[in-house]
Amino acid sequence: MARRALRLASWTSMALAASGFYLYGNKYLDPNDFGAVRVGRAVATTAVISYDYLTSLRSVPYGSEEYLQLRSEVHLRSARRLCELCCANRGTFIKVGQHLAALEYLLPQEYTSTLKVLHSQAPQSSMQEVRQVIREDLGKEIHDLFVSFDDTPLGAASLAQVHKAVLHDGRTVAVKVQHPKVQVQSSKDILLMEVPQIYWELSTKRVLLMEFVDGGQVNDRDYMERNKIDVNEISRLLGKMYSEMIFVNGFVHCDPHPGNVLVHKRPDTGRVEIVLLDHGLYQVLTEEFRLDYCHLWQSLIWTDMKRVEKYSQRLGAGHLYPLFACMLTARSWNSVNRGISQAPVTATEDSEIRDNAANYLPQISQLLNHVPRQMLLIFKTNDLLRGIEAALGTRASASSFLNMSRCCIRALAVHKRKNTCSFFRRTQISLGEAFSLWQINLHELILRVKALRLASWVLALLCWLLPAPH
Repeated sequence: MARRALRLASWTSMALAASGFYLYGNKYLDPNDFGAVRVGRAVATTAVISYDYLTSLRSVPYGSEEYLQLRSEVHLRSARRLCELCCANRGTFIKVGQHLAALEYLLPQEYTSTLKVLHSQAPQSSMQEVRQVIREDLGKEIHDLFVSFDDTPLGAASLAQVHKAVLHDGRTVAVKVQHPKVQVQSSKDILLMEVPQIYWELSTKRVLLMEFVDGGQVNDRDYMERNKIDVNEISRLLGKMYSEMIFVNGFVHCDPHPGNVLVHKRPDTGRVEIVLLDHGLYQVLTEEFRLDYCHLWQSLIWTDMKRVEKYSQRLGAGHLYPLFACMLTARSWNSVNRGISQAPVTATEDSEIRDNAANYLPQISQLLNHVPRQMLLIFKTNDLLRGIEAALGTRASASSFLNMSRCCIRALAVHKRKNTCSFFRRTQISLGEAFSLWQINLHELILRVKALRLASWVLALLCWLLPAPH
């Protein structure tokens, strides 16, 4: 009996080994196509990271210099393991890695700096795979379609990579080619990138030909300094653009990681522009959600805590509304109570948020399980935008909150006008909107005057302390 079991085990092992060699050798089948392989790899990586933290820091006094040094080393090792996991599993794992890399205001620097490589240097498909996709989808070879085609991609992302090419009529284009395994590994349909001009006659489900737009990543301060682009203007434009999407239009680009957002100056006018490169993840907000979200932000900006509680609960936060408000604003509860538009984020508050984030993981998980899916994508979008602001050093200015408030006022006024037939009532709503916008403009003017007065006082003090030499 034992001999028979041994023989059966031997044959089973040989069959499994042969199957393994076949899967690795077959271009249509890949171990990564199987969810169990990808999940198993993720579980193993998580276990190794957890064990590293538990054993490396156990015997070191908390808060000591040695503890801080060891913790930084563990952070770095763990970040590299996560990066390797994302690169091995590809697809949605790289999306998650890109999101984590943008959370500079929340995660340790070792994580964000290590995972940043995933924004534009994700695993690449080979030129053989690129040629195969173009041949299968367009029915032609690369040399039949293009005068030149750069073998080295401009950037590789989780779902596709982009090559620069020149058509036979002389137009310079960007060619986005989907990774061959994406459709197999993804559990849902993938929407591809769209830009202002797309050459539809040369585009398919997996190949997208579009206008080539030059520029620097939105978090690249060096590029902005070289091209004399004001980082504060970029932050303002980005905030205004997303406020319009969320509060006014209810149609939101939910993947603004730095690899998807370029900035440049138009050569003809010198005007600064923000270019969104990837439109594969949008969220359409229901009117009820959008209006509740408008009311909530108005309440947060003007420190109306009763309405903060009311609209947080309407959006699914329940009794966890203080945590919900802190997650939305990325501010401490004390700052929310004092007024988020009254003072900018300080380094102390940032440190406090980082240190406390891990302590509230169970409550955060509970909250995320209760809010609607629309809210989850808004959280993701907010996190990515704050990561960009943190990289530019322009985070959470009073001006950005006032721009949000303007959009909220406009959105609520449009909704009220749409739901009344009375000319008198419409006029009343329009006058109320104009007055509220005037109040915001006045408030902003007062803040600027205070800032100028403070600057003049500082200058006068420096002149008094450091008098000019005779």
